[in-house]
Amino acid sequence: MKILITGSEGFIGSHLTEKLVEAGYKVRCFVLYNSNNSLGWLSKVDKKILNNCKIFFGDIRDFNSVKNAVKNIDAIVHLAALIGIPYSYSSPESYIDTNVKGTLNLLNASLDSNISKFIHTSTSEVYGSAKYIPMDENHPINCQSPYSASKSGADNLAISYYRSFGLPVTILRPFNTFGPRQSLRAVIPTIISQAIFNKNVIKIGNIKAKRDFTYISDTVNAFKIAINNKKIIGETINLGSNFEIQIQDIIKIVQKNLNTDLKLVFAKERLRPKKSELNRLLSNNKKAKKLLNWKLNYSGISGFKEGIHKTIEWIKNNKNLFKDKTNKYTI
Repeated sequence: MKILITGSEGFIGSHLTEKLVEAGYKVRCFVLYNSNNSLGWLSKVDKKILNNCKIFFGDIRDFNSVKNAVKNIDAIVHLAALIGIPYSYSSPESYIDTNVKGTLNLLNASLDSNISKFIHTSTSEVYGSAKYIPMDENHPINCQSPYSASKSGADNLAISYYRSFGLPVTILRPFNTFGPRQSLRAVIPTIISQAIFNKNVIKIGNIKAKRDFTYISDTVNAFKIAINNKKIIGETINLGSNFEIQIQDIIKIVQKNLNTDLKLVFAKERLRPKKSELNRLLSNNKKAKKLLNWKLNYSGISGFKEGIHKTIEWIKNNKNLFKDKTNKYTI
């Protein structure tokens, strides 16, 4: 089976590439064209895996590029997106171009191909702050950032192509995925990298916010299962651990893991605008468990701690990627 993965060079995409190649799929990796021929996180994938992939440099904002990438493909996993929330405040048009128009290009190109599945990746950000807990797929959509609005627009486009044209679309909606290869745009690698490289000083914003974190291998496993599942066509499915934790408690876990004392410094620039802040996200994952028979290998507080330990060890072993890096994160 031939699979096209957009955003294959990203955090989730690189892990999914590994998983699918190991399972015997023929993977075409759609990588954003750049003058350095950089493969992003794919460059960290085992060469044996990479040698069994076909790299396709392109841009989902360009229809001809997308049309060529989709040729002779059986299924598509669409992960490509602009995801940094802070940047969406200053450059919202970029998010519309990539997340909405890019998705539209893929959907239109897919209509001309006899694909068996189009898996579109959403985000829990479209829900906004929780109106009730845990949050199921019927939770109201309440976009509180340009990023989440662009993703909601892409979600609606994708499902409309299922309803209008019969395109076999499934929407998977991850909550906060974490683990090795996640960039400093996210809160967990930012906390860990500061703890290791910033003399135990953690510059932090909202430490009271609660999030539902899922370890990367569990998220990727759900995507793999979804590819051949025909029962989920037309469905939107949450991918979350159904376990929540405050940011301040993550810092305590990191501190204990590193066996050090951490000093917290409040940084105003690390806060979202007041009405854009999401105070709580917690997934109801019953639908994923039922339709995908999805089982978490990293569940509850023990699974979260194990995932944190693995992430810390990975960052320690990849110091050159994190040391002396300046960044802004948002959760």
